[in-house]
Amino acid sequence: MALRPVLQFPDPRLKRISAPIEKITDEIRALAQEMLDVMYDEPGIGLAAPQLGEPVRLIVLDTRWKDEDAGGEKSPLVLVNPEIVLREGKVVWTEGCLSVPDFNAEVERAERVRVRGLDLDGREFVEDADELRAVCFQHEVDHLDGVLFIDRISRLKRSLYVSRRKKAARLEQEAQGAR
Repeated sequence: MALRPVLQFPDPRLKRISAPIEKITDEIRALAQEMLDVMYDEPGIGLAAPQLGEPVRLIVLDTRWKDEDAGGEKSPLVLVNPEIVLREGKVVWTEGCLSVPDFNAEVERAERVRVRGLDLDGREFVEDADELRAVCFQHEVDHLDGVLFIDRISRLKRSLYVSRRKKAARLEQEAQGAR
């Protein structure tokens, strides 16, 4: 079975606010597995359900699997209805996003966060995170609220990226029309 494509900016579905998950069903578990498969295939370190066109509050992440010190082992985390309940400090981090291709930018985030949610068995999960993991949690929870990391950068940098994306889309359409 082919993996679903990741929605790309400016797809309007990326701007929707996601609904809470009322009940963890087999469909939610299957979506979580598909999200992990897509995340590892891309490859990325986090993915939110809206990026696959599903407007529900579900994220997956694995900030350790690309780490050579960890032996490249996968350590996936799936969170249902995640929320950031504490933010401390400030850090500037260079971010990218599977839904915002070919672009990285510095984003100011909280340096440390406390995240609360449920695992796929409905058990409460709480984690205090810092550095890359804290940034990843904030980035993915933003997706659930219809916020992309480019919404957090200067208007000038964002408009330059938007112009570049529009030009690339136009060239792609022209190339398809020439076939």
